[in-house]
Amino acid sequence: MIRQRKIELLAPAKNLECGIAAVDHGADAIYIGAPRFGARAAAGNSLEDIAELVRYAHVYNVRIYVTVNTILKDEELKDTEKMIWDLYRAGVDALIVQDMGLLELNLPPIPLHASTQMDNRTPQKVRFLAEAGFRQVVLARELSLVEIGNIHHACPDVPLEVFVHGALCVSYSGQCYVSQACFGRSANRGECAQFCRLAFDMVDADGKSIVRNKHLLSLKDLNQSEELEQLLDAGASSLKIEGRLKDVSYVKNVTAYYRQKLDSVFKRRKEYIRASSGKVKLEFKPQLDKSFSRGFTNFFLFDRN
Repeated sequence: MIRQRKIELLAPAKNLECGIAAVDHGADAIYIGAPRFGARAAAGNSLEDIAELVRYAHVYNVRIYVTVNTILKDEELKDTEKMIWDLYRAGVDALIVQDMGLLELNLPPIPLHASTQMDNRTPQKVRFLAEAGFRQVVLARELSLVEIGNIHHACPDVPLEVFVHGALCVSYSGQCYVSQACFGRSANRGECAQFCRLAFDMVDADGKSIVRNKHLLSLKDLNQSEELEQLLDAGASSLKIEGRLKDVSYVKNVTAYYRQKLDSVFKRRKEYIRASSGKVKLEFKPQLDKSFSRGFTNFFLFDRN
């Protein structure tokens, strides 16, 4: 008998409208910002909207994950604890968090997922997080298939969340401090100034200008749509689309595209099954090149040592 593993397509939601659109276009799970303390400060949502999204999504067994993934200040802990209880009462399925101090609070029995902001790159780190009580671990975007496979082999019972589409940072996940150093806006407080998207000059040791006014630190966007089966075989259980600041048209198009790609894999590979229920009926042909991107890459996925 084939042992089946549920696979979730995890889509972003800037707001309630985007969240409903993600459900309608094939997401198995949605991640959305809490009213406060999310890594995208401009993408917070009211408790009422989150509760409405939960009600809509749960009809189709779609899960709702809420981001509370910034570093917290001591004076914010009491308000954070209250907010988490409110989210739990609203029916939220899990929280995506960064600050380990949350484990010391009086929390409800709500699953915690370890954010990529924790810089999760090794089997040792993932094992530690699992032993600390985290139910799912969001891996760093920069890992190769071999590295993902090694983590899954060492921690086979830990669901691994892997980014498959969207923006890439020039620094390792969760390890960029340039925005704070240059602009006083911490990426770990949800206020990244997008330093790596600016234009720069390249000057050599003698002061000679080599390149002027070019976006030298701005990476292409991630696109692993042709490697989904390899990611599943490596051990990924949750395939994540980046974009909590993206508009509803982006969410519809990209979610639908990856839904179709995953469903085609499931037809061939019966050991993998969809994590939610319901059917998707599209009135358009999903095309990734119709949504915003800086060009696409899958560079990190393949070990080049």
